Amino acid sequence: MKLGIIGCGLIGNKRANAIDKIDKIVGVCDVNATIGKKLAGNLKTKFYSDYKKLISETKPDAVVVAVVNKYIKDIVIYALKNGVSVLAEKPLGRNAKESAEMLDVLKKQKALHKKYLVLKTGFNHRFHPAMLKAREYMDKKLIGDVMFIRAVYGHGGRNGMEKEWRASKELCGGGELLDQGVHIIDLCRWFAGDIKELFGKVDTKFWNMKVEDNAFVYMKSKSGIDIQFNVSWTNWKNKFLLEIFGKKGYIKIEGLGGSYGNESIELGLRKPEGGVPVIKKITYPKIDYSWKKEWTEFKKAIKTGKEFLGNHTDGFMANVIIENIYKSSKQNKPVRIAI
Repeated sequence: MKLGIIGCGLIGNKRANAIDKIDKIVGVCDVNATIGKKLAGNLKTKFYSDYKKLISETKPDAVVVAVVNKYIKDIVIYALKNGVSVLAEKPLGRNAKESAEMLDVLKKQKALHKKYLVLKTGFNHRFHPAMLKAREYMDKKLIGDVMFIRAVYGHGGRNGMEKEWRASKELCGGGELLDQGVHIIDLCRWFAGDIKELFGKVDTKFWNMKVEDNAFVYMKSKSGIDIQFNVSWTNWKNKFLLEIFGKKGYIKIEGLGGSYGNESIELGLRKPEGGVPVIKKITYPKIDYSWKKEWTEFKKAIKTGKEFLGNHTDGFMANVIIENIYKSSKQNKPVRIAI
């Protein structure tokens, strides 16, 4: 498969490194020529400063879009209109309106090009081994009917973070919710199903910026599962924790590798007589294979015309939930999700 990389920063590099060797990267693009040419040199491919030229000249089967949130929509729409499938790094635009515009173009272009186009939001956390194992446990109903989920995801930021692009409302559409929060929301939807109502509070507690550095959220799924999570840019030490509690036991996922600590999953099965549950724990190697697994699934969807772990609406639905969290925080009351 022929592929273009649009956006040559940290994530663009991670995505490029995850591509199968049998696939060909026909060009990379970035407005920053220094990092763009560096990646092009590493990949022995051509550098472009204009994504439209990359697409028109190389005619790729797909492109990876790993750019600042503000620019995602225009690039995705241009690619789709040219019959090119897209793996767009999360979030899918700055808000639900931008996500909806991309989905509308996808629908029209599928009919026009008469081929199966794929638009996938890059939620690589679904492909971490602990998440896939948790999905397996839940599919086997090892912990019984799920009652509630709770999660924490955060880091401590960096000196000068308030001057970075992530701190810009114009460039990003929001703060921590659209950074780490969107991953937690996607995982909660994956494990609990669609959300019907929520109450959220967003706040800027420390960093001098116009976007939130913390969010505290309660949600209820349509199936009745309660969800609580906090995402934070003031956690001071990187942390990831996701717990799922069922009537027969629990699943606890900690760490993502690297500075978040070793990734592990703990399955606790409740004893009928009570007491300490029967516990099984798996700790995974530090190597992060999630990017490669996600690429494999994306490519499989293009080739088979079927989507497996998620679909084209995931990025849109996550942004709908985020907009409702902002709405709830502003109104200081619970809101129901209406699509």
